Amino acid sequence: MTAEETTTTAEHAGDAGAGVPFLPPVRFWPALDLTAVDFDPMLAELMREGPVTRIQLPNGEGWAWLVTRYDDVRTVTNDPRFSREAVLGRQVTRLAPHFIPAAGAVGFADPPDHTRLRRAVAPAFTSRGVERLRARAQEMLDELVDAMVADGPPQDLTERVLGPFPIAVVCEVMGVPEEDRTTLHTWTQLILSSTHGADVSERARDEMSAYFAELIGARRGSTDEDVCSLLGAALGRGELTEQEAVGLAVLIQIGGEAVTNNSGQMFYLLLTRPALLERLRAEPEVRPAAVDELLRYIPHRSAVGLSRIALEDVAVRGVRINAGDAVYVSYLAANRDPEVFPDPDRIDFDRSPNPHVSFGFGPHYCPGGMLARLESELLVGTLLDRLPGLRLGVPAEDVPWRKGALIRGPEALPVTW
Repeated sequence: MTAEETTTTAEHAGDAGAGVPFLPPVRFWPALDLTAVDFDPMLAELMREGPVTRIQLPNGEGWAWLVTRYDDVRTVTNDPRFSREAVLGRQVTRLAPHFIPAAGAVGFADPPDHTRLRRAVAPAFTSRGVERLRARAQEMLDELVDAMVADGPPQDLTERVLGPFPIAVVCEVMGVPEEDRTTLHTWTQLILSSTHGADVSERARDEMSAYFAELIGARRGSTDEDVCSLLGAALGRGELTEQEAVGLAVLIQIGGEAVTNNSGQMFYLLLTRPALLERLRAEPEVRPAAVDELLRYIPHRSAVGLSRIALEDVAVRGVRINAGDAVYVSYLAANRDPEVFPDPDRIDFDRSPNPHVSFGFGPHYCPGGMLARLESELLVGTLLDRLPGLRLGVPAEDVPWRKGALIRGPEALPVTW
C-alpha cells in the first residue's frame, strides 16, 4: 500500500464511530485481455466481496471506490453529489494510459451545463429522429450484405458488415461526408486503443477535433438535423462554445462505433449457441426482446469507464464515501444483479421486465441508445433472414479478440453460410 493509500485509509478508519466498522482492502484490477463473452473474473470476485469495494487500476494515481449493485449504480449515476466535472485536473486511477479529461467535454460536464449541451443535439436522437433513419440504415446494410453474398463464403463478418455498418450509420447521423468516413474510423480506433501509446491516441483525438471544428464551423445557421448541423446552428446562436460543440461531436462519433464490438459479441454468442440462433430464426417477433437481453448479457467494455468525485460525504450501503473520493460504477455488474435479474448468468429472451443499464443511467445516459438498439435489431434480422445457413467459419476458440482495447469485441468474425 502506498503512503497516500495508508493516509487515506487512516482518515476513513477514523470514521468507525460513525458506523463504518472497517474499510475494504484496495484490490488491484489489471488490464485483462479477455476473450469470448466471458465475464471478467476480477469483477465477479469484487461483486462477491461486497456492494462497495475499493480498486486500483493500472494507470493514474491512488485508489477509487467501486459500486456494483444495480440500485446503488443507479443512485450514484443520478445523484448530483457525485460529479464528473470534479475529475478535471485529477489523475484518478484508471484503465487507459492516455486518458486526459478535456474541459468542456460533455462526458465531464454536470447539470445544468450538461443539460444545455445535450439539448443541442437532442433532435437527432429522439424516437422520431431515429425512426427517420431506419429506411436509410436498412438500405446501407442491404448494400453491405449484397456485396458480401456476391463474393461468397467464407468472409470476415466484422470486416464486411459489423464494422462498416455502424460507421456508415453514425456518419450519416453526424452529417459526415462519405469520403471522410474511413479517416474518422481510423482516428476512432487509435483513440480507443491502449496499445499505441498516449501520444498516438492524443494526436488522433486532436486531428478528429480539428476536423469537426471545421465541419461544424461551416454549418453555422444550418437548418438540417444531422448532428454537425445542429451543433453549427447552436454555435451560431451562441448557445455553445466551439470547444463544447467539438467535444460533443467527438464523443458521439466515437460512441457510434461501439455497435461494432457489441454486435460482434452478439453474433459470436449466437453462432456458438445454436439453440438461441434457431429460436430467433423461427420466431422473428422475439428479436427486439432478444436484442435487449443480449445487450444486458454481453460484457461491453473492459473494467470500468469514467469515474466521478464525491462532492460531500455520502453513505452507500452503510459505507461512508468521503468528499473528494473517486467513485466508479460498473454497469456490467449491475446487469448481473440477481436481485433485479433472476438467474442473471442465463440468457433468457423471455426476460420481462428487463431494465438493463447497458446504455448507462442518469444525466449521462448514452444519447445514442435508441440508435444502437435499432442498428442491432437490423443486423440480427437482416443477417439471420438473408443467410439462413450462417455459421462460424473457424472453431470458436480460433476467433481472434481485440487486445489492449477499452471496448471488448472480436477483432474478426470468420463466417460461412
